[in-house]
Amino acid sequence: PGLRRSGAGLLVTKCGLLRHRPAGGGAYWVDSQQKRYVPVKGDHVIGIVTAKAGDVFRLDVGGSEPASLSYLAFEGATKRNRPNVQVGDLVYGQFVVANKDMEPEMVCIDSSGRSSGMGIIGQDGFLFKVSLGLIRKLLAPKCEIIQELSQLYPFELVLGMNGRIWVKAKTVQQTLIIVNILEACEYMTPEQRKQALAKLSGN
Repeated sequence: PGLRRSGAGLLVTKCGLLRHRPAGGGAYWVDSQQKRYVPVKGDHVIGIVTAKAGDVFRLDVGGSEPASLSYLAFEGATKRNRPNVQVGDLVYGQFVVANKDMEPEMVCIDSSGRSSGMGIIGQDGFLFKVSLGLIRKLLAPKCEIIQELSQLYPFELVLGMNGRIWVKAKTVQQTLIIVNILEACEYMTPEQRKQALAKLSGN
């Protein structure tokens, strides 16, 4: 995000901090507090089904236009065995097409045809939105925030690169506590976060 190739060089397309990750072949990006998501090929996102159009579902992914998702882009789907997807459902998938000249296209299978955790997300959790910078922080390997929260309550968590988070704990109260901590942690120091978690856990 935030960088574009120009001949042999790179152009910066938005303001923010230049970040670098050496692992996995290395990557550079610009970390900013932008709220509007721009689809990127390979990104895993959470979409909301807004319409069915023939063999294709339309999903709101938080970008400037909806993404398309074929009913065949689910594990085990065939013309006879269609997935049970309804308007309003939450879907976790990956972009296979994402550029400025074409409509973004999602799938819920990997290159081997497996779901690999993608597909329809359960109905009884809580969906909310955070900044794209916080999402990248939460998706980092061995993220301290996630490790600390997992010691508080058992919960399910789905993180979308488009700034959407779905969370579900045992009770509504526990779910809302986790939501509040995740929303607040962007503006808290690690020490403030640990103090807040210690109060909740009774330590």
